[in-house]
This record gives sequence, C-alpha cells and structure tokens, in this order.
Amino acid sequence: MRYLPLTDTDREDMLARIGVSDVDALFSDVPAGKLLKAPVDLPRAKGELEVERILGKMAGKNTAASAVPFFVGAGAYKHHVPGTVDHLIQRSEFLTSYTPYQPEIAQGTLQYLFEFQTQVAALTGMEVANASMYDGSTGTGEAVLMAHRVTKRRKAVLSGGLHPHYTAVVETLSEMASDDVVVMKPDVSAQEDILSQIDDSTSCVVVQSPDVFGNLRDLKPIAEKAHAHGALLIAVFTEVVSLGAVVPPGAQDADIVVGEGQSIGNALNFGGPYVGLFAAKSKYIRQMPGRLCGETVDSTGQRGFVLTLSTREQHIRRDKATSNICTNSGLCVLAFTIHMTLLGQTGLARLAEVNHANAVKLADLLSGVEGVSVLNDSFFNEFTVKLKKPAAEVAEVLAAKGILAGVPVSRLLPGAGLDDLLIIASTEVNTDEDRAALVAALVEVL
Repeated sequence: MRYLPLTDTDREDMLARIGVSDVDALFSDVPAGKLLKAPVDLPRAKGELEVERILGKMAGKNTAASAVPFFVGAGAYKHHVPGTVDHLIQRSEFLTSYTPYQPEIAQGTLQYLFEFQTQVAALTGMEVANASMYDGSTGTGEAVLMAHRVTKRRKAVLSGGLHPHYTAVVETLSEMASDDVVVMKPDVSAQEDILSQIDDSTSCVVVQSPDVFGNLRDLKPIAEKAHAHGALLIAVFTEVVSLGAVVPPGAQDADIVVGEGQSIGNALNFGGPYVGLFAAKSKYIRQMPGRLCGETVDSTGQRGFVLTLSTREQHIRRDKATSNICTNSGLCVLAFTIHMTLLGQTGLARLAEVNHANAVKLADLLSGVEGVSVLNDSFFNEFTVKLKKPAAEVAEVLAAKGILAGVPVSRLLPGAGLDDLLIIASTEVNTDEDRAALVAALVEVL
C-alpha cells in the first residue's frame, strides 16, 4: 500500500536492528497512565472513493468566500488572484522545492526571492527586506525581538490599534524571554496617547496602519518621539494592498516594517498558509531575522544570486542566530511575486484605488441604515461600525442568510466591552449587488 509500505517482516528486522523486542519498548519512557489502552476512536481505513465522499460532505459545511457576499477582513482579505499565479506555482520545480540548503545551486529560487525582496522594499519604502517570514503576526514578534537586540533594551509599547492576534504573539514571545510589554487599551477612534508611553527604557513602539479597526495612523510624530528616546518604530500592516495608496511606512521614518502579504497572490484557503513581509533600515541589516538573497556575478562575469545573509540557527551557531525560523513561506512568496509582477506599480495603485472606492461606497450606504454608525474618520478598505444589537448575533443571522458581514470585535477582544462593534472590509471583489444585499439584510435584522 502506498502509505503503509512496511510488512511484518520489515518491522521485525527494524526492531532487531535497534535491539528491542517489540514496538511497545519504544514507548517505555512514557508513564503507563498516559498510554491509551485502545486505539483512538476514529473510523477504520476506507477506500479512496469513500474518503473523498466523507471529506467532501465535511467540506460542504464551509461557506467559501467566493460563494456569497463577503465582507470579512481583520487580517485576511478576499482579493482576486489571477489564474496565471496558480498555474505557474504548480510547476514541479516550484511546487516540490523546499528551502535552499545548498542555495547557490538553486539559482531560480534565489532569483525569485531576490525579486520578492526588491518588491517588498519598494512597497514599504524601506532600504532592505528579507526573504519572508511565516506570516504577519510572527513577523511582528520577530521585529520586537530584533528591536531589543538593536537597542539593548527589553520593553515594547504596543498600540491599542494593533491586531489582537499580533499582540498575543508578541506577549507570548516576551513572556518566554521575561521582556516587558506595555499594551495600550483597544483604540477604536485612533486617539490613544501612545507618545506618553515612550521613555528612555523603551526598546520599540509597535503601531499598525491601517489599524485593526481600519483607521489610518500618522506615524511621523511617533517615530520622532521614539527616536528622541533611542527607541525604534515598528510599523505594522495587515492589508498590503493599502501600500498602493497610502504613504509607505519608510517615508514616515519607520525603522522596521512588518506585515501580512496574503492579499497579493494568496487566496484565503480557510486560514492559510500566508506570507510575512519584513523590511528595515539598512543599518540594522545584521540584526534582521531569516535570510537575505543578494545579486552578484560569477567567475565569468555572468549575473548570479547568492544567499548573502543567513542569521538563523540552521546556518550558524544557535547562540549567534537572530531567529530559529526553520523555513520560509517559499511558495507563497513566489505567488506574491508573480501577482505583483503582473500588477506592476500602476496596477497596484489602480487596485488600491478600487478597494478604497468600494469601501467608501459601502460606508456611505451603511451610514443611512438606522442602527448603524460608521466610526472611522479615515480608512482604506476596512472600517468599523457600531450596531444597536450585539455584532456577533447580527453576524450569525446574516451568515444564515448567505451574507458574511464582517468580524465582530468581540471575537478578537472578548470581554473588552465592544460587543456592538463590527469590522467590515470591502475589496475589489465586492459588487453593487453584494453591497445592496448587505444593506438590505442589516435593515431587516436591525
């Protein structure tokens, strides 16, 4: 059998070679009370056709983003991905390749990683970018650790507009290292006094723009105050398409920029995988996590690519590593790079323009619904509304009607007293009919 290739004789030979009498001896270090006395209560082996039918029924319980009017965002966004992207990444040399342990042999892999870095640096307005992180949240955690290394300090100040999942990752990493984390209260209106939290003990200030509630933030005053106290500004984004319209973090003097690149080239896929984007000022390059690919020439003068910097534990001693990232999101990086190449600078700006216009249309329509208040003074393609009923209840009723209306803030911040808030995203995939359906359903429910 394809997945159960060993015979009884094979198993006996293997046990004899390692010097044990039976399989149970391999688990002798596990306390007896922790071992199961019977097989796990799961269905026994079935044929391929039967498995397809069972899993198909299970999958049918999901509501796909493309099947209904879809306004969910809060860190993961529905965008149109050209068919060219999926066609190219399924080529065997891309789909089956792993991380380049003998990097210079894999010139094609190094070249697209180099192009990816170039695109990320241009998007963020930064001087250098690495060859990807797992996702935006873990990238933010790595950015905080990097700031600690640079400043030789151990206190991070996190904005109340930072995505709660990103905050949780930073808190988890910081707890393990006994670092200090100051988390501001949830900031729906983008009016927090984060400047007052910056002092000479601060390592970094972490601010998201557009933030989790959709507000655009002016990073310049925060950067100025942080730098006056020897701290770094870490700028975060969850919607990379916004960089086609807003002033990039690098132009606002951010020191480290990190975010989620899922929106470009990568479909939602019921939760991943995604791709983290990470960029910084060049003077901090040796403290960046992960890897950097560089361009060079070979002995005959031909253009080539090399792994210029590999400050992770698989390449150097653990005590010298800046991270223990075991691999990167290579295939997701390639999808991102292909999509960005298809868009180009003009295409990205146009895509961002359509996203913003669609969100404005929806916000204007919702403002006319009794029981709905749009809270944002500024936004890109996502904003927060206040409802006269609990948002989670409203979202469930609308989901039953075939409309995925958004993300209730109570799901991200349970117990925060924000149960009447709903985060709504509107991208280029939403039509006038989708918006009309959402408005009509809200009128009915409210």
